[in-house]
Amino acid sequence: MTLPVLSRSAIREQSWSALVDLLVFSIVLAAIFGVLAVGRYWLGAVTPAALISHSPSALPKYAFYSLVRMTVAYFLSLAFAVGYGYIAAYTPRVEAVMVAALDILQSIPVLSFLPGVMLAMAALFPSRQLGLELGSIVLIFTGQVWNMAFSFYSSLKSIPRELREAADIYRFDRWQRFLELELPYATIGLVWNSIVSVASGWFFLMACEMFVLRNHDFRLPGLGSYLQTAASNDDTGAILWGLAAMIAVITLIDQIVWRPLIAWSDRFKFEQVESSAKVTSPILHLLLGSRAFHWVSAHAVQPAWNRLTAHAAAHTPKPPRPPSKTAAWMVPAAGVALFLLAAYALFHAALALKGVTLAELLSTITAAGATFVRVIVALLIASLWTIPAGVAIGFNRKLARIAQPLAQIAASVPATALFPVVLLLLVRMGGGLSVGAVVLMLLGTQWYILFNVIAGAMAIPTELREAASVFRFNRRQRWTTVILPGIFPYLVTGLVTASGGAWNASIVAEYVHFRKETLSTLGLGAQITAASEAGNFSVLLLSTIVMAVLVVCINRLVWRPMYRLAETRYRLEA
Repeated sequence: MTLPVLSRSAIREQSWSALVDLLVFSIVLAAIFGVLAVGRYWLGAVTPAALISHSPSALPKYAFYSLVRMTVAYFLSLAFAVGYGYIAAYTPRVEAVMVAALDILQSIPVLSFLPGVMLAMAALFPSRQLGLELGSIVLIFTGQVWNMAFSFYSSLKSIPRELREAADIYRFDRWQRFLELELPYATIGLVWNSIVSVASGWFFLMACEMFVLRNHDFRLPGLGSYLQTAASNDDTGAILWGLAAMIAVITLIDQIVWRPLIAWSDRFKFEQVESSAKVTSPILHLLLGSRAFHWVSAHAVQPAWNRLTAHAAAHTPKPPRPPSKTAAWMVPAAGVALFLLAAYALFHAALALKGVTLAELLSTITAAGATFVRVIVALLIASLWTIPAGVAIGFNRKLARIAQPLAQIAASVPATALFPVVLLLLVRMGGGLSVGAVVLMLLGTQWYILFNVIAGAMAIPTELREAASVFRFNRRQRWTTVILPGIFPYLVTGLVTASGGAWNASIVAEYVHFRKETLSTLGLGAQITAASEAGNFSVLLLSTIVMAVLVVCINRLVWRPMYRLAETRYRLEA
């Protein structure tokens, strides 16, 4: 009996597979240990005003705590985005209200949520650290979720007609349609918006992990509180160490999570001609070569997926049953309950606004106008460079491998940590905080447009680009006939979320603590931040209401017509 002789390549492949299996096993063990450690800490006694060490040796622990908060907030955001976007896309009666509410919520600054959320969570779990942790997670959630919901909603509204007709022919039920059509079609946009959502979470981490309200000090150990404390104490060395740790974590996440997801999502591109340039990921390639990965996929993932997507052709669809008497009165009852809840909220809002003076009202309206101008300027400047850059990255796989992680790192680094340098340059050049506020808004806004344009460019079918080459379109014809119509639905999502991001960033752009001094300029963001620090809830509520009114007007006059245009004229159909 002769033993089989293995080639060097086979031996090397088996060695790599065994190494990947060992690595996966180690990651699983580390995850289990991390869950136990986090559970022990969260369920322990509350420790408000945690002492933040400036030692670099504390950074691994702080990075771990921040990463756990970001991860939990992301999965909450993903579940909310899919559910909310689905209901908004397929419920015409409430679609307009839900889209407007989404636009309002994404534009309301984090600091407007901050006092109520932290106080409520601390009161809900007064003796456990869990209350403060949940408060921080909810606040990170409010900075992540909105653009993901907009992306999923926009993808559902732009599904090609022939794909819907194919789902009808194969008698897909609602669950099969979601798993086989809607979720795959929305995957590319959802992945890229997840990247910018997590980047937005890192952006606001400093505010979410360290908040002081009068005699309440809600400070949590993490990278955000580390950077905030270092910046407050003007500790340049600690700031550099904190930024280096954050960049290291972001780079690691990009290589382990986002690059494999981008390569995996490329399979859901809607095209009839297979692209010659494929997105690759070394980590995904190693995982696909792992025996442990294949075993889990074959014995756990695939059977579960098959049960979820069992074909419905053998089952005759049941005719719709007439609505029951219970369902008939539940809708009006829900409407009455919402009306009573809104009336209750308006009553208490009116009581809170009773102490607002005429001077404060006029000041708020003037501040709203100043912030509005800054938002428009930031959107225009961002669009000028992100649209061509995003198209170039989306069309060039080699450029994407280099530019995408760099853009993610740049989007994730808190602009407030870089703002002292920007402010010093502006002061030397003769500018002030009014100009610096636009720069900081731009740093927090432009990435929404860039990542959505990249997703839109990558989703353009290969046959359209090849047809443009066959017909020898010049550059102008390519842009007007193929590129701009192809990326338009994604661009609208990017502009909507960038607008909300600009309003949200105003709280850190117009009111800055610099060298133990407080610098501010005229604007709603400055007014909200000052009112939050002073505990002036009447002015805080007034500023938030004025911002919401402005956002509703912009939604009805600008974004809703653009969404309608994206789902009618620029829908990708054969």
